[in-house]
Amino acid sequence: MNAPGPGLPDLTAAGEAVGRPVAHDSAELHVTGAAAYTDDIPEPRGTLHAAIGVSPAAHARLRSLDLAAVRAAPDVVDVIVAADVPGRNDVGPIEEDDPILADGVLSFAGQPVLAVAATTVEAARRAARLARFDLEPLPAILTVEQAMEARSFVLPPVHVARGDAQGALGRAPHRLAGTIRSGGQDHFYLEGQIALAIPLEGGAIHVHCSTQHPGEVQHMVAHALGIAAHQVVVECRRMGGGFGGKETQMSLIACVAAILARRNGRAVKLRLDRDDDMRSTGKRHAFVYGYDVGHDDDGRILALDLTLASRCGFSADLSGPVNDRAVFHADNAYWLPDVAIHSYRCRTNTVSDTAFRGFGGPQGMFAIEAVIDAVARATGRDPLDVRKANLYGVDERNVTPFGMTIEDNIAPALVDRLEETSRYRERRAAIAAWNRESPVVKRGLALTPVKFGISFTATHYNQAGALVHVYQDGTVLLNHGGTEMGQGLFTKVRQVVAQELGIGVEHVRVSASDTSKVPNASPTAASSGSDLNGMAARHAARTLRERLAAHAARKLDCDPEAVDFREGRVTGGPRSMGFAELARSAYFARVPLSATGFYATPKIHYDRRTLSGRPFYYYAYGAACAEVAIDTLTGEHRLLAVDILHDVGRSLNPAIDRGQIDGGFLQGWGWLAMEELVWDARGELKTHAPSTYKIPTAYDWPTRANVDFWPADNREETIHRSKAVGEPPFMLALAGFHALRDAVASVADYRYAPDLDAPATDERILFAVEDLRRRMSGAHR
Repeated sequence: MNAPGPGLPDLTAAGEAVGRPVAHDSAELHVTGAAAYTDDIPEPRGTLHAAIGVSPAAHARLRSLDLAAVRAAPDVVDVIVAADVPGRNDVGPIEEDDPILADGVLSFAGQPVLAVAATTVEAARRAARLARFDLEPLPAILTVEQAMEARSFVLPPVHVARGDAQGALGRAPHRLAGTIRSGGQDHFYLEGQIALAIPLEGGAIHVHCSTQHPGEVQHMVAHALGIAAHQVVVECRRMGGGFGGKETQMSLIACVAAILARRNGRAVKLRLDRDDDMRSTGKRHAFVYGYDVGHDDDGRILALDLTLASRCGFSADLSGPVNDRAVFHADNAYWLPDVAIHSYRCRTNTVSDTAFRGFGGPQGMFAIEAVIDAVARATGRDPLDVRKANLYGVDERNVTPFGMTIEDNIAPALVDRLEETSRYRERRAAIAAWNRESPVVKRGLALTPVKFGISFTATHYNQAGALVHVYQDGTVLLNHGGTEMGQGLFTKVRQVVAQELGIGVEHVRVSASDTSKVPNASPTAASSGSDLNGMAARHAARTLRERLAAHAARKLDCDPEAVDFREGRVTGGPRSMGFAELARSAYFARVPLSATGFYATPKIHYDRRTLSGRPFYYYAYGAACAEVAIDTLTGEHRLLAVDILHDVGRSLNPAIDRGQIDGGFLQGWGWLAMEELVWDARGELKTHAPSTYKIPTAYDWPTRANVDFWPADNREETIHRSKAVGEPPFMLALAGFHALRDAVASVADYRYAPDLDAPATDERILFAVEDLRRRMSGAHR
């Protein structure tokens, strides 16, 4: 192998870039504390610090607002209210119903009403609390039940049906009805909401922001300032977590910082503290479910009437598509022959709930898994047998309630494999024996599947752009529309570009997401980051490779089709040269060394009015077998073991995919078993700090965990036949929740379905145990 030319780096790469467990591109920076987040950016001279003042009431008419004490507070430079917004006072992503600063009617406790700019963070936060509110209290709706009774909705209800559910229910040999609830969840990202707005010449503004959607922030800031989009640049190198909480919620933060910056001609930083962040930003939607199910002796569902009612908060935000996705996933992996699904999007005087990992999919799956469990208890059959009896077929019974044919169903085979490798039957027998002998500590076991649709349900979001530069020394700079929040997107796309150009991954650098480089980018959400941005980046890299191949063919005296890029070398016939040497030669030959790429997801379409069509390009599958233990005297519980078999297609990076599976499962466990949001009777959030809101830690990871990949490529032409892995693993935690239900059911010898909602906190488990004991006692009288 020839050495690189004089002054050129050695771009030799060992083997393929894609499919290797390449370390996260910021891993070393993360663990050494050198990774720069928005709050770490050096502040321009004279930077002001902002804070928000919020509504103290859940629902009230604002008669007057006394800001004298705020303006007189030490180090305060400026104070703004709704009337000071120069453009549009709204950050609603779909409906115009979400003011930057509220005026007139206040709609939830914690709603921003004013903002303060001061010379220090502490001064701004102290001053913001000095505002005097004169309020006329109004009736507040705080729960889903109250909203349903008042017919209070942020959007019209949606109904999806197939067949004749009511007729089939009347004919079914067995029929069950019930209600169950799943709670909300705070995103609890390590880095809170933050924006740094820097005014530029000519009225332009540069916003550094922790955001999953720089393009939306750009447009919202432009609307708020009353200026054109090209005068706003939004940049984000990385986030300290997002999970959906920075898809829309950061727009208000960025707008406030930008308005203050433009008014004062100075940079302004707004960083919420944890309490304000939790009070004033949206959560996962809480749901109340009602079901009426008909089934046969073997537990096969013959008919289902299912109601999904969610707490949306005071405005629509993303509640429309979130609830649509809940409807789309209310079947999970199961065939429902005659079905009616009713979706109610309830308006409450609480913070507007928003995107959260799974985007309504977990809530839809929660409903059908509860139905399956209730049917299993009623028939006395093993819940896994009932689940398997109801799975979609491969070539028949394979059309969803919304009319999409499932073409890639691997759920039956995947569940069978995990049943075998997890030793489900053997362990179930052993746990039953344990529970018969153990009066206090009971164990539970459950195996549940996941079928999760991949694509934005907002079809126009399924597009991406990328920009790739090759420099004279052969190194590469990549920019794309996706954002990095720790999930490893930048690393995966970097691998894709390195693979196309045949160089080492370390010779490709990814720059910060930037609206001035890739315009109109979609949010990094819906588990589509690698699918979209990987394909766009490959398109750009292939354009460059084709140009370089044509130039190399002239240098190496061969056909362009014979040129091969591999391991930092470019070969044509018997001759070769280094990639860096080729890049320099191409520059002198005036070959363009910069290219853009674009990708739009094929095949998808659906009618938003009827929720019918093909909203998803493909499905990602998985299954988990979880074992738990509960203390029946205290309700305390512990996750003992989990076996996971997950479908990632042909993995772009097995190490990153494994991390997403582990993290997704544990975050799902938090939603279902630990994290509880509590509002008091006045509508004030009481769990607004880590002292009262408990998320899982490393200590909650089970002592035994096996995670394996399903060994098959994606049948669709995705980037290197991989599959999305950001959201689907979250729903694997349903196995843990149903293992808890199984442990509680053992108290009554598995005869009854426990009355257990999520999150299954210690208190709820204790109440469910005591309820079963009362039911058993009543049955014996």
